[in-house]
Amino acid sequence: MLRRLVIAVLLLAAAFGAQGKEYTDVYYDPAESGWGFFLVQSDTFQFLAFFIYGSDGKPTWYVATLVDDGTGTDTFTGQLFATTGTYFPLPWNPALSSAPAAGTATFKATDNYHATLTYTVNGVGTVVKNVVRQTLTPYPMAGNYSGSMAGSVSNCTDPNNNMPQFRGRYNLTVGQSGDASATATFNFVDNVNNGLVCTVSGPLTHLGRLYQLNGQMTCTGPNAFPGNPLVTIDALHPTGQGIEGKLSGNLVGGCTVVLHFSAVLLN
Repeated sequence: MLRRLVIAVLLLAAAFGAQGKEYTDVYYDPAESGWGFFLVQSDTFQFLAFFIYGSDGKPTWYVATLVDDGTGTDTFTGQLFATTGTYFPLPWNPALSSAPAAGTATFKATDNYHATLTYTVNGVGTVVKNVVRQTLTPYPMAGNYSGSMAGSVSNCTDPNNNMPQFRGRYNLTVGQSGDASATATFNFVDNVNNGLVCTVSGPLTHLGRLYQLNGQMTCTGPNAFPGNPLVTIDALHPTGQGIEGKLSGNLVGGCTVVLHFSAVLLN
């Protein structure tokens, strides 16, 4: 019974679960409005375009191409380039275009939302910035979805309740109040928990392309999870077709849950 109960929690958890480690966004230092960089990631490769200023206070153009260093620490390193080209109102002249190597750069994520950028410019020195994703406008997430989730439950006091590989399916309804709060109701349709209804509700924190939701989870129906455990939903955001994220928390019996979800928007 407890195992089925934990499965119920997992389904809900995963239902509002996660994005992989993908850092595409606009980043800036909140103490230095007007300074920052754009980052676009493709698998283990990152392209950065800086908006910074030279010794004369005028905009200076640098780009960097970084790759995952393979250490498992979400650190990307590579070269920095100083690009030049044709004066913008004139027809493009390829002969005036150049991108000589100008130094090195490292992007190291400290969590889903924050990072440290270190870059060295030849003959100038090294700059270290603590940066955060830059928030633009609210993302609408309210709607009806259908999706699935995968993850694991581990560290349970009773090892029989551990589930190293979890899979589940659900229908999901999301309500949202701008950037203030969100409620997600999961109606489970998998064979194990058909009829179980769980809700996660709480305040939203919006950083760049991502949201974080810290809230409570309540369940009714078959194998309903008792109480109102607190959960954290990280890297929550709409996709081109729906919504995705990652949920983690502590469940009954000392269990630790980490679940990822993706759902397609129905209407």
